[in-house]
Amino acid sequence: MSAPRSQPSSISSGVRTAARAVILRGGDLLAIRIRSEEGDFLVLPGGGQNHGETLRDTVRREVLEELGLAVVPQGLLYLREYVGKNHALRRIHSHFHQVEAVFHCRCDDFSPIGEGKGHDRRQVGFEWLPLAQLADYPLSPRGLGEVIAKALQEGSATYLGDVY
Repeated sequence: MSAPRSQPSSISSGVRTAARAVILRGGDLLAIRIRSEEGDFLVLPGGGQNHGETLRDTVRREVLEELGLAVVPQGLLYLREYVGKNHALRRIHSHFHQVEAVFHCRCDDFSPIGEGKGHDRRQVGFEWLPLAQLADYPLSPRGLGEVIAKALQEGSATYLGDVY
């Protein structure tokens, strides 16, 4: 009897891994503005992980590409899944499943902000959002201000599940 064959490396689970950054300046959170057919919304800086790249390396690369900022990932704040078919953008995300590791990132120099050389195609800018008023902005996941505050205060990461 032969041993079970492993699946070829070209077969994928269809789940994308990503890393995002929570970058704070005083009481404000840095977000990226995205424009789509569905309207404008805000996301945390970051994006998809490349093969052979750690999640910390991913967040460093993505923030540099999108915003021109060098960041130092600190602790993991939360882990989030997004299964597109379960949420408002299901029309365009019906087959999209992403797992995001979100890190608190330190940035010592904001002067090059906006000078990133690898913007996402729908990225139209960035904004500083007051932490105390995040619920007033089209930023996901909902309740992000409370999630960030709790993670920073308790010093431990949280699994949020499939949230938008």
